[in-house]
Amino acid sequence: MKNPILNEIKNLVADRDLTLTKLAQMMSDKLGRKYSLASLSQKLRNGTISYREVLLISEILNYKIIFYDLNKKH
Repeated sequence: MKNPILNEIKNLVADRDLTLTKLAQMMSDKLGRKYSLASLSQKLRNGTISYREVLLISEILNYKIIFYDLNKKH
């Protein structure tokens, strides 16, 4: 079974007409540290991407991460 974060990020990137290569480059520019397609893909495949990196990806792609309380009745 594929890691769901990999599929989700790939879909979000595609929705913005970008590639994972371009996303890796944009992450490098924002953080001032090297990201490559290989390193980003490996983190996504292995499920080892950090929350900080996911937040950065959401910022770059102009998405907002929302925590929704499933125990609350709305």
